[in-house]
Amino acid sequence: MRIGLVTEGGYPYATGEARLWCDRLVRGLPQHEFELYALSRTAEQERARVPLPEHVTCVRTAPLWAPADDGRSYSRRERRRFGECFRELVQGICAGAPDPFASGLYGLAELAREQGGLYAALRSESAVRALESACRAPGASGTVRAAQVTDLLEFVDELERLLRPLSLDWYEDPGGLGAADICHAAAGGVAALPGLLAKRFCGVPLLVTEYGVQLRAHYLAQLDARREPADRPAVRALLAAFHLRLAVEIYARADFLTPGNAHARRWQEKCGATRERLRTVYPGMEADRFASVGEAADCGDPDTLVWVGRIEPAKDLIALLHAFAEVRRAAPDTRLRIFATAAAPGYLADCRSLAAQLFPDEAADAVTAGENPVTFEEIGGPEAPSPAEAYGAGRVVVLSSVIEGFPVTLAEAMLCGRATVSTDVGAVFEVIGGTGLVVPPRNPRALADACLSLLRDPERAQRLGAAARARALELFTVEQNVAAFQEIYLRLLAKGSARPAGEVPFARPPEARVPGHWTSPTWAEPFPDPSSEAAV
Repeated sequence: MRIGLVTEGGYPYATGEARLWCDRLVRGLPQHEFELYALSRTAEQERARVPLPEHVTCVRTAPLWAPADDGRSYSRRERRRFGECFRELVQGICAGAPDPFASGLYGLAELAREQGGLYAALRSESAVRALESACRAPGASGTVRAAQVTDLLEFVDELERLLRPLSLDWYEDPGGLGAADICHAAAGGVAALPGLLAKRFCGVPLLVTEYGVQLRAHYLAQLDARREPADRPAVRALLAAFHLRLAVEIYARADFLTPGNAHARRWQEKCGATRERLRTVYPGMEADRFASVGEAADCGDPDTLVWVGRIEPAKDLIALLHAFAEVRRAAPDTRLRIFATAAAPGYLADCRSLAAQLFPDEAADAVTAGENPVTFEEIGGPEAPSPAEAYGAGRVVVLSSVIEGFPVTLAEAMLCGRATVSTDVGAVFEVIGGTGLVVPPRNPRALADACLSLLRDPERAQRLGAAARARALELFTVEQNVAAFQEIYLRLLAKGSARPAGEVPFARPPEARVPGHWTSPTWAEPFPDPSSEAAV
């Protein structure tokens, strides 16, 4: 089976969980041929590529960061055709209408397929005028109607970048995406655009996997953009409308959708995805990496709380530090060890400053050096060379986030057999499933009370840790992830392949297709009836 795997800003270039799950999937299915189609975000990203197994037959990369001008200029008739399609597209964006948006999107794709790239046309004055007319038309929101010329130019520039997959040559090449048995988009949004076109032009079944909903990620990024001095509300509104319309189209056209958790699934259903085309497939993790800690009799320091992750505002370490101040008042011997996988420098500085204010260095006597009960460490350091050893440093692992998709660090802590205290955000409650304590976000008092309850009851913490490891081994391993996608691939292949009406998929045994005399006409003839003359 030929699988066309489409990624954006991830495999086979970027590091992180987005790359890891794709790599585990590809290596877990060596019986299939994988062709990688990568949309890269930066030039630096393309300089480092992960080693690929032999059954990855090709890698094709399209940079979204580089100018895409192919020097193609349209004739008058082609410009008129472009204008009609682009007006439909922006009408669908501004008025929130799905039908004009889809018609315009596929019309532009067909034009690019026949006549060449859209770079010059999308940046033309006629495109800006068409966008301005759509913004002023009835049905557009007040924010969009207030768009100025600078807003229109900025949005057209961003729209050209987002629509670059329409101009790629991945679809017509006999060895390209259009010839794959299945197109698997590793994310929604722009990453699924090539899959939409392969389905539209070549009938390739489309599978879309979202471990983090791209529409939700865009909305969160727009909230951060509101704090910028150069914030443009009209541009934000137009971009949000485009991503919403694109998500609705993807969920309507995809043959199958695999959200990574129920939280992502609810987003997809609200955008029109039907339940019969949805199946939750949890991310797969390498359980062997955490076996030494998870199966050890030692449950870690009973007086230590552990936090692991990227230090950034969404993780709300400020609330965690205030909660730890409450914990210290009730249990003065408790320590908090914060292990960073990465950090936003400004936020890390703020957290260090707050920790120094809340917890002055303490010393046992007049001649001993003082020590702060809160430590900031890095994974890979001398005391925690691996994530497993970081989780194993304490008996209780804490997650204090205010924004979370699928909490990878929480699942890793469960694989390590640790009791957990988490805030109820994203898919946290779904992942925990009753094997840990969950409290409201932005509530230091509740977080402190939950931590104290486990610190004071080590037997309960041990029971919860054992139950958490059993749950993680059942749901969050690479094996279950790969098996789920193997089954989905076979289902899509059976649905999308051409066969006579009424034929049952995979009814013929595989040995019927073995080359040689075994499949010759004489061998294929039925055995004679034993009672007949031929049998005698």
